[in-house]
Amino acid sequence: MTRLDPSTRPRTRRPLAALSIDVALVLIFAAIGRSSHGEDVLVGLAGTAWPFLVGLLVGWLLAFVGGSRSARGRFDPWRIRPAGLLIWAGTIGVGMLARVVAGQGTAPSFIVVAGVVLALFLLGWRALASVIARGRR
Repeated sequence: MTRLDPSTRPRTRRPLAALSIDVALVLIFAAIGRSSHGEDVLVGLAGTAWPFLVGLLVGWLLAFVGGSRSARGRFDPWRIRPAGLLIWAGTIGVGMLARVVAGQGTAPSFIVVAGVVLALFLLGWRALASVIARGRR
């Protein structure tokens, strides 16, 4: 068995890395929200973040099952379209539904702010990764 030189090996995108980035950004979103309302960030972070983390996982399932495939036929969660959009939609949609079920607030202004911030976070890093990847080619 011959080993390929790492510099000649095709670059693959790692789904676990993408999921980790998404989880970290949802946690940061929840922490910023708690902080901006003068609430203790660490004490209530789990309570604030869990609906969106559940939504994130549903979004990942939607993207995986929903045909987010690269040209090579592999699931590619690093792409904005369709994977990133499905992941964002699941995060915000299911996250808000979970907040309703849990008796947490879903004021229209909160839905708009959460949607915009999560779009910037979940789609923004994918856009940045795409620009960096193009620059390397």
